[in-house]
Amino acid sequence: MRKRKAQRTNLSIMKGVIAMALIVLLVCYLFLTMVSCTDGGPRVHVSGSITDAEDSTLVLEEMTLNGVQPVDSVRLKADGRFVLSAPVDTCSAPEFYRLRIAQQVINFVIDSLEEITVETSLKRMASDYDIQGNDASRTMKTITLLNQQLQQQLSRLYQDSTLSLLLKEERAREIVEAYKTRLKRDIILKDPSSPAAYFALFQSFGPQMLFNPESDKSDVQYFAAVATQWEARYPGALRTENLRNIALRGLRNTRPARPVEIQIDGDKVRETGIIDFGFPDLNGRERRLSDFGDKVLLLDFTSYALPQAQERILLLRDLYEKYHSRGLEIYQVSLDGDEHFWKTKSEQLPWVCVHCAEGVNNDMVQLYGIQHLPAFFLIGRGSMLKARDEQIPDLPRAIEAEL
Repeated sequence: MRKRKAQRTNLSIMKGVIAMALIVLLVCYLFLTMVSCTDGGPRVHVSGSITDAEDSTLVLEEMTLNGVQPVDSVRLKADGRFVLSAPVDTCSAPEFYRLRIAQQVINFVIDSLEEITVETSLKRMASDYDIQGNDASRTMKTITLLNQQLQQQLSRLYQDSTLSLLLKEERAREIVEAYKTRLKRDIILKDPSSPAAYFALFQSFGPQMLFNPESDKSDVQYFAAVATQWEARYPGALRTENLRNIALRGLRNTRPARPVEIQIDGDKVRETGIIDFGFPDLNGRERRLSDFGDKVLLLDFTSYALPQAQERILLLRDLYEKYHSRGLEIYQVSLDGDEHFWKTKSEQLPWVCVHCAEGVNNDMVQLYGIQHLPAFFLIGRGSMLKARDEQIPDLPRAIEAEL
């Protein structure tokens, strides 16, 4: 009798221990889940080797929506071995990173707690590397190599002295379109919810984005497809919201244009000065036209995704370097749909760069009668509008007259 009673007692104790262990495991799981969704969460390791790179500094950078952010770095020794770490939030969307030595970069994505390994040589770091850890990073490598091939094809094309400029531009469009078609077919449509599809949407060649989410109806549809899938897979994530906003702006922009009810001509504005407005700069600070009342101001509406964007930047840089010390300021309004793309392209520019998140649908953009990009206005001292681009045959001479 006492033996059976002791057995029942031992069984009750064992049940209690098991129950307590399950409670502890549950608490640990909930704690780890909460921690993984915060800045103090786990970190994933990125390791491997880069030969022929002794004494070079290898930097691990996160490609955030607010620009490139250094995460970790190491000075490589003779064997090139390295171990770096990056934060990973398992409760959010995938995040994009890159390894960089000087101008050589390797792009990859972190989607969970997987380990990322990279093996390469500094001599061929950006084009010939082995990356392990997830399929999306390997697909991103394929996209990068295709992009490099595109750049090489375009470079050879424009160096061909036997072709006319018109023929070069026609063939360049064909080459770019073939690359876009391959990305659409083999990457984006294959799995719109993947990080590789997101990465493909934001490819560029030179200063120009490959896809135009602002005014190309076909391209907008691919942004919308990826945005829809990310909404389902990563609801509430910042990258999901960014994609959705880009897609919605593109869909609005490609609808039949509504008539502009208010037009401003040069004579009317000369009588009343300028219509003041402000947009945020790279630091989120609102910059208003009226802040430059004692300066000669070049108000420039543009998109860094335009084919002629690089030439435009070179022209403005030349004007700025020549006249800034004498009182010229440039206030450049980007109408690009992707804020991250705008920040990346404008962060090294010396003048005031602001971003209009609504694009061409913004009331002030409409009010200034912007019918094409780029479009600019010359504003004299005292905030008096002098002329718009169509009225200025010689911009340097017009600036000289106001200084």
